[in-house]
Amino acid sequence: MWKDAVDSLVYETLGIGGRAAGALDFFIYDTVKIFLLLAIIIFAVTFLRSFFPTEIVRDYLSKRHPLFGHLSAALFGIITPFCSCSAIPLFLGFLQARIPLGVTFSYLVSAPMNNEIAIAMLFALFGWKVTLLYIGFGLLVATVSGLIIGRLDLEDEVLIKVEPVEGELPKCEMTISVRERLLEAWKYMADILRKVWFYVVAGIAVGAFIHGYVPTDLIVSVAGNDAWYAVPIATILGVPMYSNAAGVMPLIEVLTQKGMLMGTALSFMMAITALSLPEAMILKKILSTKLITIFFSTVALGIMLIGYIFNGVLG
Repeated sequence: MWKDAVDSLVYETLGIGGRAAGALDFFIYDTVKIFLLLAIIIFAVTFLRSFFPTEIVRDYLSKRHPLFGHLSAALFGIITPFCSCSAIPLFLGFLQARIPLGVTFSYLVSAPMNNEIAIAMLFALFGWKVTLLYIGFGLLVATVSGLIIGRLDLEDEVLIKVEPVEGELPKCEMTISVRERLLEAWKYMADILRKVWFYVVAGIAVGAFIHGYVPTDLIVSVAGNDAWYAVPIATILGVPMYSNAAGVMPLIEVLTQKGMLMGTALSFMMAITALSLPEAMILKKILSTKLITIFFSTVALGIMLIGYIFNGVLG
């Protein structure tokens, strides 16, 4: 419904056409969508966590094998149809609930890369073999990336500090009303939005420009061959771009039809969905440059490795 309203505004009411229309349509749609997600998820998580100690979740995860939390977060990403920027609100919610940092990154990688929309469209376009390989390797990248980041003790690189709300203090005996919990959730949500709004808008603006103006022929000419460097180039080209799985899948079909190897095309797709310049710009207000660099580098290397494996398996 919202997409139809934005389309009507841009193409009918404003009467804009061409690349400018595509960029503006993308910018308006994603800006409202991401701010709504940020507001709703941060507010809901803050309110809900005031009713119980989040130590329970951390204690539960600590008693399990480290793989359990990371794999669970990666699997959870399959059922949340978010792009790289839309996944950030829930990523923030995990941080707010003080879930281990590495586990939150396993989700942040998996949600845009391996969601059910990508799976359904892959199956429809390329069949079960490609789909199963994609799911398996997508979960592998998300899990291993989270494990690596979790082992590096980078909690101090999170710039937004999460303070416990009164209701989640284990020894707090005072009764807090629902109204007070709602008010505190509202204040925390507003504070986070004040800190990140500029980066959200700037990131989406960059994504909108790329979405509307970057020619696909350039991608094919640079990375559409079987040379060893095609996979790294495709991955690097994908990082500055911004789209969800549904938006980029038709492009992947076109690229493979024009001769790009499947592994190279999927590396390009994974880089677009799991990593993006707009995502980095939004995360810049939440995470240090060091942590963002480690995150992007780890995931990019995993994506390149998968591209080479796909090319080897599928020819």
